[in-house]
Parts: sequence; C-alpha cells; structure tokens
Amino acid sequence: MSLAYNLTSSYALVVELDVRHLRVVCAIADTGSVRKAALQLGMTQPSLTTQLHRIERTIGGALFTREQTGSQPTALGHSVLSRARPILTEMAALVSSARQEAAGGERKRLRIGSVGSRAVPGWLRRVRERCADVDPAIHIDISAIALLRMVADDELDLAFVHESEGFPLRLPPGAEHRVLVAREPRFVALSDRHPAAARPVVHLADLAQDTWMVDPAADHEYAALRRIFREAGLDPRVVQVRDHATAAELVASGEAVRPCQPTSAAAPGTAVRPLHGDPLAVRLLLIWRPGALATGAPDALHADLRAAYIDLARVNPAYLSWLLQHNRSLLHLLGPPLELSAVPTRSGTQRSDERPERNGDRPHSAD
Repeated sequence: MSLAYNLTSSYALVVELDVRHLRVVCAIADTGSVRKAALQLGMTQPSLTTQLHRIERTIGGALFTREQTGSQPTALGHSVLSRARPILTEMAALVSSARQEAAGGERKRLRIGSVGSRAVPGWLRRVRERCADVDPAIHIDISAIALLRMVADDELDLAFVHESEGFPLRLPPGAEHRVLVAREPRFVALSDRHPAAARPVVHLADLAQDTWMVDPAADHEYAALRRIFREAGLDPRVVQVRDHATAAELVASGEAVRPCQPTSAAAPGTAVRPLHGDPLAVRLLLIWRPGALATGAPDALHADLRAAYIDLARVNPAYLSWLLQHNRSLLHLLGPPLELSAVPTRSGTQRSDERPERNGDRPHSAD
C-alpha cells in the first residue's frame, strides 16, 4: 500500500497495521466508546475489544483509557490518531478515484499540500462536498519549505503553510497567496500538574526552568523560540524531539513543555495555555502556482479552509477566549453573538458586545 503521506514515523504504522485497524482506532475515538464503535462498524463488542487489544500489542502501548465519560485516547493514542486520519482520508480518495475510473467517469485531480493541522480533515470534507468532480489528494509535511519546493516543482497545486514570525518564507517565483490568519499565536503544552497550568495565561518566566521541546523538521521553530527567550532575557534548555508520541509523553510526565497550535486538543495529563503577550506567532498562508487552479478556485478553497479552521475555534475555549479579546475580524465569522456570550476570560465571563483594549496590543487581522 503506497500513500501520499510522508511523515517518516507513519511508515511503520502502515506496515504493521492495515486500514481496518486504523478504522477501528478512529471509530473508538470518534464515538467515545468501544460499544458505540462496534455498532458503527457492524461488529460485536467482544470482537472489537479483542481487535483493539491486538492493535495495542502490535503498537506496544495502550491507545485508550476507560473513564466514566467513555474511552479517551492516551498520549500514544492521540499520536496514532494524528497519523491514521490522513491515511484513511487518502485511502478513501484512492478508492473513490478508482471507482470513478472503473465506471468511466473522470474527476479532476487536486494536489494539496499542508503542514500538520487539525483543520485539514474538515477542509478536505468541504472540498469534496462542494466539488463532486474534484478528487483532492493530501500530502502532509511539517516543513513549509519542503511544501513550497513541491509547489515550485509542479508536484503540488497548492499548499497550506505556517510562516514563523521574523522568518519569512521564500515563495516560488510568481506564486500567489492568500492569508488565512495574519498572526496566529503559539500556545504552550505543559503537564496539567505544572504550577503554571493552574493559570489561564502563562508567562515565559514561569517556564524558565523547564526543558522546552521543538520538532527539528519544523522550519525556524527552534530559531524563533531562541529569539523570544533572548528578548526576554531567559536561557532555558531547548531540545529537539522528532517523535510526537515521545514528545507527548514527556509533556504529560512533566519532563518538558513545548509550543503548540492554539487549536491543539490537550492530550491526557496535559494542559494547553496561551503565553502572556503572545511572543511566539506564525502567519497562516494558502499558496498556489499561477495557472494551477481554475478561476475562482483559490477563493473557494480559502473559504473552505477558513470554515474548517473556525470550526476548531468553536470547540476550543482557550483559543475562542483569545480570539474574543484579540482578533474579532476572524471571530465575527463564528456566527450570531449568542454563540460567544459565555466565553470564559481571565476576568470571568465576557459578553460578546464588550470590546477590551490593552495598551501595547499588536493589531491582529484575518484576510
């Protein structure tokens, strides 16, 4: 089985597990229980439980914990799910494309590249729902530079990338782009037992004695982190860890902290918090080659991606609260004011018609 999904650590996952196993893991995560997943998959609960145990033995660790609220993914489970979902998306596209070809139909191929983002599955779903004659294929890479190189080499039609603040990307000659979010803050993931986790906003100084982790494959992440520490007069230890499962375990155990996307879901044993003053940020861009997309397609693709991104903000209280205070130009797209009337803030509950202003705030905008 060959898939257009190039996270190195995913290769072993594909070799050891087949697509049915990945569907089992995703079904349990989506439904929240083995019983409901068994009904969804047309299996008996004992049979699905046995299969889950077999999968966990193959991987070498527990993927779910049983709680009163149902089955919750462990840190390892979150790591496997982040790899399994793109694989299943690509497999669904492959099967759909093959069926269309066998039936004599012709679908337009759309080659999409993206850095890792929880918005991608919702983006692809919207593209398929809007354009039945389009067959999107996703290529995930943590490196924006690598994705832009593929756009320049005509291996991708467009790419969704992050640009670290202070480290501008070099776009391919003649490439066009749209801004999704002009300045997205980086939050921090830390153990839920860390003293700073008890506060809604974390100061860098609170984490000065902690070990920080970055992914060495993430463009400029290490340099950007070092820069903000230097500007703050701090010098914490920074290590580079590529394996996401190991990184998640280190955070949950309290051995390290790491920057993360504000749309990130907190893994078991961890908390996700904004950094005071938002010192670390990225710009989110959609980039494409001239002539690669039909007239009007960039606007439609940008709208689909923005809708998927906003869906994540709806269900993330910490990020929704941050947007309420800092980026109303994106926030107004969430819908009626009633949806924002009970968003928790540092000073309690803030109404949607209040407009806080702080001295020194940087302007935030969305295209």
